[in-house]
Amino acid sequence: MLRRQFLQAGVAAAAPAAPRPNIVLILADDMGFSDAACHGGEMETPNIDALARRGARFTQFYNTARCCPTRASLLTGLYSHQAGVGHMIEDLHRPGYRGTLSPECRTIAQVLTAAGYRSTMAGKWHVCPPAEQHRRNWPLQRGFADFFGSMAGPGNNFKPGPLLRGNDSIGLVDGYYTDMLGEWSARFIAESAAKGQPFFHYAAFTAPHWPLQAPAGDIRRFKERYQVGWDAIRGERYQRMVKLGIIDPRWPLAPRDPAVGEWAAAEWKAWQASRMAAHAAMVYRLDINVGRIVEAVWRAGQLDNTLFLFLSDNGASAELLHQRRAGVWTPEGSGPGGNIPGVEPGPASTFASYGPDWAHVSNTPFRRHKMWVHEGGISTPLIAAWGSRLRGNSLDRTPGHVVDLMATCADAAGTAPPTPCEGLSLLPLLEGKKREPHAGLFWEHQGNRAMRAGDWKLVAETGGPWELYNLAEDRTETRNLAGAQAGRLKEMAARYEAWMKRCQVEPWETVRPRR
Repeated sequence: MLRRQFLQAGVAAAAPAAPRPNIVLILADDMGFSDAACHGGEMETPNIDALARRGARFTQFYNTARCCPTRASLLTGLYSHQAGVGHMIEDLHRPGYRGTLSPECRTIAQVLTAAGYRSTMAGKWHVCPPAEQHRRNWPLQRGFADFFGSMAGPGNNFKPGPLLRGNDSIGLVDGYYTDMLGEWSARFIAESAAKGQPFFHYAAFTAPHWPLQAPAGDIRRFKERYQVGWDAIRGERYQRMVKLGIIDPRWPLAPRDPAVGEWAAAEWKAWQASRMAAHAAMVYRLDINVGRIVEAVWRAGQLDNTLFLFLSDNGASAELLHQRRAGVWTPEGSGPGGNIPGVEPGPASTFASYGPDWAHVSNTPFRRHKMWVHEGGISTPLIAAWGSRLRGNSLDRTPGHVVDLMATCADAAGTAPPTPCEGLSLLPLLEGKKREPHAGLFWEHQGNRAMRAGDWKLVAETGGPWELYNLAEDRTETRNLAGAQAGRLKEMAARYEAWMKRCQVEPWETVRPRR
């Protein structure tokens, strides 16, 4: 077990502080808004919780609802369509949907490296195809001095790959991928600190993205916890979130997802519970490696001079894996893939997901999931910690977006973000000051679309009508005010159309892939 006493410390490190802070950005993959204990979850996340105790939790921070667009926005400070990744890493032959970073944008690593930082990355890149002709957009060509990880999406966690070290392929590797990324992150941090430069490290984990695979001992920790079912767990989370101040008690728990039945009527209850236990085990193993990263900073004597940012790339995933699809990625000779009742997930021979049944628990108290732009798809548990510079265990309810991370990192490093940059620095908020709010925040993914202006949110599902919500009173989006606020809806819809034109967003029916 990792030593964790360093996470409880509130004193400065022994080494003299560098003139500029180090920055460590940790991204989880498909982790729901309420999974971590510090956000109301029942999972064991002591290291993530410790970061929250040392710093601030942003309760109204947003991602873009999907992995590739969030990574593109996070890295560039632009809306993903402006960066060329309006969908995934498939070229849809429109400027906003080329599936690879635009040559006109710069990454955080490029900006910070130019400012004298050493930038490293471990994890999932996923902002360009892995093919050689896209090498110009690989991590080393986009500002990172060193890289270990995967170029594309998910794979078998016990035999991940193909992996890269720098620009060189190292193929498939045996070992648990989350642990590998924690170990390589610690290594890169130690190497950067030894060079005497301020450093930026980006740890982009694939946990707890499906497939549900985790060490057996980790799964046993949670085997009994979820036998009570999703309705009970969701209700318990809601009550804890209210008590913690993460959500307003005026916001009712959103109704059970339409795709989910009552737990009392569910079949295969033991198997259903095992799916959430495997997800919890993946979050637990992610947390251990968050601790490994923080410990590496502590060992380097830089704990008080490092800004940590932790968040998730989208809401929890309701995706269901079917046997034929899963078999594409399951190693040769292994057992059946997909969600098969009676086949408990966890080992390398399985390739399952937990679907909407448990995703709506991970996204408590909100509606919808990954890929949708209702609050359950785009709300992220952002945590910021920065030694003694931040008041510990604080909550900030200012709306923010992943485009803000470029501006924040540049501001912390004492340099300017690139032009254009859609984001606003979070540093004033971290320092207890006021910040001008965003005039508007916008989303589009696969035709799901939304904008937020102040406390008002306009949102629609693909092909559906606009809905309108007052998030100050109803962030769980249970009372649609579109009919009562027709004038406001019209004005916000016009602003959304103007954003589409400015940011290379097109109607989904004109660009969606034809298969």
